[in-house]
This record gives sequence, C-alpha cells and structure tokens, in this order.
Amino acid sequence: GLGTMSTPGYGVDESSSGGSNMLTVGLWLADRRPAPPAALAARLRELLTPYLSWPVARVPDACLEAGERLLGTLLISGATERGSALDLLAVDSLVTYAFQAAADNPDRIEVRAAQAMQRISALPHTQSV
Repeated sequence: GLGTMSTPGYGVDESSSGGSNMLTVGLWLADRRPAPPAALAARLRELLTPYLSWPVARVPDACLEAGERLLGTLLISGATERGSALDLLAVDSLVTYAFQAAADNPDRIEVRAAQAMQRISALPHTQSV
C-alpha cells in the first residue's frame, strides 16, 4: 500500500461540521502528500471523476467504489499482468486512501473493513461488467 500518503488536517470525520463540509473528494485527492507520480495521479483523478464533488466525508466510499469497479474490470478481462501495472497500482492506491481517510472515523472503520473485504472477495465471481 501507499501508507505514507496522508495529510493532517483533512480528516473525514462524518460527525464534523462547519468548514470541513465545504471540502470535496476532489480537493482531498489534490492535497495528497507526497503527491503520487504524475501518471498515477492522472489515473486516480480519472477513476474518481464521478465522485470529485462528493463531500470529503465520503472519501472512503468513493475510493472503495472506484477501486472495486476497476478491479472487477481487470479481473473480468484477465488484465492482471505487466501491461496493467498502472491500473493495479491505482487499485492499491484507492484502497489505501480509503482506509487512511476512514481512520479519521475509527468508530466505523471495523464495519467498513468487513464490508470492503466482503465486496472485494466476491469480485472474481462477477460474470459481467
């Protein structure tokens, strides 16, 4: 995982109020430090495009959903070799980001982890995109 990528001050505590409600998934993504390499950053932004305007509290959901969707596509197509390295790295980054963000709301992290494991473990059995 990319465990070193986090930014203090951009928590995603779902109970927070005030200014943090103005933050979005897009702003959160743009503020990752250290920034991912350019190609990976562009791919992550592309994968998260449908979620960029979501409130920052939904970063874990957005990252897991985007990562699950991409991983499912890769597994269905059998594209898990060297040519898919960027997408495989993107899946790893999205899952890592999801749990970094979820760690700011520790009351729900256990439930979120169980749900993510269940959903991801079901992916190889998916029959259609």
